[in-house]
Amino acid sequence: MILVTGGAGFIGSNFVLDWLAQSDEPVINLDKLTYAGNLENLASLQGDSRHIFVQGDINDRALVESLLAQHTPRAIVHFAAESHVDRSIHGPEDFVITNVNGTFHLLEAARGYWSALSPAEKDAFRFLHVSTDEVYGSLGPNDPAFTETTPYAPNSPYSASKAASDHLVRAYHHTYGMPTLTTNCSNNYGPYQFPEKLIPLMIHNALTGKPLPIYGDGMNVRDWLYVSDHCSGIREVLGKGKLGETYNIGGWNEKPNLEIVHTLCDLLDELQPRADKQSYRSQITYVTDRPGHDRRYAIDARKIERELGWRPAETFDTGIRKTVQWYLQHGEWVEHIVNGSYRQWVEKQYRGLGTQD
Repeated sequence: MILVTGGAGFIGSNFVLDWLAQSDEPVINLDKLTYAGNLENLASLQGDSRHIFVQGDINDRALVESLLAQHTPRAIVHFAAESHVDRSIHGPEDFVITNVNGTFHLLEAARGYWSALSPAEKDAFRFLHVSTDEVYGSLGPNDPAFTETTPYAPNSPYSASKAASDHLVRAYHHTYGMPTLTTNCSNNYGPYQFPEKLIPLMIHNALTGKPLPIYGDGMNVRDWLYVSDHCSGIREVLGKGKLGETYNIGGWNEKPNLEIVHTLCDLLDELQPRADKQSYRSQITYVTDRPGHDRRYAIDARKIERELGWRPAETFDTGIRKTVQWYLQHGEWVEHIVNGSYRQWVEKQYRGLGTQD
């Protein structure tokens, strides 16, 4: 059995779904269900005894300790985090509380649990911390891509809070010998992504006739990683990663934001054309750039390929087409997010919450 934190969020829910599609090993899924946590993502697992959902906060050390004592998981996979840069600019405190304090309390609970295990169980236990490439800061157009040894230089409250959590995980390995692993991923996209992020926001706005807002000149570059590829990379690190090590997981897909939006518009023109036959590109509008907007991220993912044999299965062309098709086929899911009714769905399906299958 494994414990997953933040398993009702975008990447966490994809990980849980992929895990249970490939394994009968049960998952305890601990999620606070803040605005971006959505149990509707996991509706297909309702009644599945392999999935044990618990609503709770990673800052609640007593709860985490009780779950560890009750279920004795062999690993913790830690996704739980506040992750939206814009929100961190407007309200950084939540990011410190969850990403820094929460990771600390989770580590302390895990350390106590791990310390009491038998020698064989201690050797088998893993604490995998999921982080971001944003901790490395911003690259110039000709700079080499981020490697696992790139110095940290976070530029937003979000990335600073994730950098702090990475340092805590590293310290617990070097100070206490805890069997930790860290992954730093590039920008994820795919099914179940909350529509405040670039790709689902642009799809939703395009289909509802709203402007497609582009920050600055639209030439901020990101490396794009299809979420199922990220999940497969995490499974490889969990199974074969060297203790105390960091592994960068990237998609080998550097693209400027404007190109991403153009691609989305062109796919929507093909798959669901506007009634007036105009291109969705006509909805693009430029807005004032956000403060501290990093110019370029790029991940060098050669270490995970060299040591663990992992490479992404999707190209950007295949992954983005799958993503657009998924959102076109799941308009009701998007509408539930936009109008807030997914919270009513949670209350209806998981009345009382607590521990649920």
